[in-house]
Amino acid sequence: MQVIKQDQVQEKIITIRNQKVIVDTDVAQLYGVETKRVNEAVKNNPEKFPNGYFFKLNKQEKNELVENFDQFKKLKHPSVPLKVFTEKGLYMLATILKSPDALETTLAIIDTFAKVRELGRAVHQIQSLSENSPNQKTLIEHTGDLIADLMIPEDQLEVTGTETTYEMNFAIFKIKRTV
Repeated sequence: MQVIKQDQVQEKIITIRNQKVIVDTDVAQLYGVETKRVNEAVKNNPEKFPNGYFFKLNKQEKNELVENFDQFKKLKHPSVPLKVFTEKGLYMLATILKSPDALETTLAIIDTFAKVRELGRAVHQIQSLSENSPNQKTLIEHTGDLIADLMIPEDQLEVTGTETTYEMNFAIFKIKRTV
């Protein structure tokens, strides 16, 4: 059984219609099943997928997806409309799809979406704090930790001595962290 890591989930999350979603083909890959099994789960359990759990991409959205992401080039001429799943839809799929990877995948999805939400809240709080606020430094450090967890896989963060430093510059703040 392959253990799914948060960075594998994070790289599959895209934003469409102002929502964080994962395309059905990527969902299938994460769960270790065929895409048609994901689509069958939705078709056979419509009561478990109310509005807001998934949506079908229209032609323009599909074309933009194919044009902007190399990983979706193979979806240029799909035989069925592409579906994208919101966080709630992914949780519901987890209760239906059965595969050896299902539990690990579900845990990785839950952890990743939770960190993405927490990061959004932290960045919003940083923006609302006055400069040199006593909580600002702590909040910036916490934000740096979250970004590192989401963007730098544990197996790629190599410590060669007693300290490793990485620095990230963003438009509104700069994060420097020493491990």
